Amino acid sequence: MKFFKREQTKKIRVGNIFIGGGAPISIQSMTNTDTKNWKNTVNQIKQLEEAGCEIVRVSLPTIEAAQNISKIKKNIRIPLVADVHFDHLIALCAIEQGVDKLRINPGNIGSKSKIYTVAKAAKKAHIPIRIGVNLGSLKSAHNFSDSTSRARSLVNSATEHIEILEKLDFYDIVVSLKASNIETTVEAYKLFAKKRSYPLHLGITEAGSVFNGNIKSAVGLGIMLYNGIGDTIRVSLTADPVEEVRAAYSILQSLNLKSSGLEIISCPTCSRTEVDLIKIVSEFEKKVYSIKDLKKISPPIKVALMGCVVNGPGEAKDADFGIAGGKNCGLLFENGKIVAKIHPDKWVSVLIDTVKKFIKLRNSAKNSA
Repeated sequence: MKFFKREQTKKIRVGNIFIGGGAPISIQSMTNTDTKNWKNTVNQIKQLEEAGCEIVRVSLPTIEAAQNISKIKKNIRIPLVADVHFDHLIALCAIEQGVDKLRINPGNIGSKSKIYTVAKAAKKAHIPIRIGVNLGSLKSAHNFSDSTSRARSLVNSATEHIEILEKLDFYDIVVSLKASNIETTVEAYKLFAKKRSYPLHLGITEAGSVFNGNIKSAVGLGIMLYNGIGDTIRVSLTADPVEEVRAAYSILQSLNLKSSGLEIISCPTCSRTEVDLIKIVSEFEKKVYSIKDLKKISPPIKVALMGCVVNGPGEAKDADFGIAGGKNCGLLFENGKIVAKIHPDKWVSVLIDTVKKFIKLRNSAKNSA
């Protein structure tokens, strides 16, 4: 069940997918390789594709990096976005190389004439532009200490640069208004959503490590998504970008906006737990998300891994399948019925095999429907 109605926004094409206009919320990430090394960059993008990333961004600090765009594009399956700061000539090079979308920060790309030049080239090539306003690079926002005033500065900056593009009859625009502060970010997106209908790229910028960044992003993005705001998201972490994709799926799935193919229910453990459930769940998670076609399954397969008999059997019965632990054994449930007793050493392998079985069953049912 969904808790909200999504804001209606303009539909923008990015490569082979759409953003906004009711299209499914897409997951983005960004490489942290040196884009001048196009082979390493492609290898990382392929890892992101495998994790379920739907749009990928690369930074282009130099013309040399921008000249690799066409090589990268030929070797990946998902739309490619060029992240450009300070030098509009790099943006022009990326356009010539066939990039699918530009991300520019109007606060540092240069004069209006340079923005005009980039916009004209992007329009001719049918390439959308994300106006990415960040609090850290917006000087006017630092004149204020309260979140609402800073949020207004973000919105005003974005609006100013939207109007520059609109004067050129350029409307393939996506907007982001990011801060590392949740209150400022949420307020900015809410203000903008009331004024304009361009699709919104959500994120809490510089969110932090895997632990703190995931929590901060989940809180901030969750508030906005719950209120129907957002068309595409990135979880910004100081970590392997694959972790960003995994976190994004979890956030969207928790709001029934996307399926990672799997919902795991596991207990927090207590002194009644007689198996090493923490280790079992960790091993299961590491292996299960590498299963081919898992993310295509919707609704997600619900799996319960429970450490004792207090709530274990009930949760396992309620799931598609699960194991309720006891001393040196576990009861395997499928569709509410006990089908086997499993030693803890075998839990992970049995669960992986059962996930694969359920994928086959779901696919067979789908094909015969």
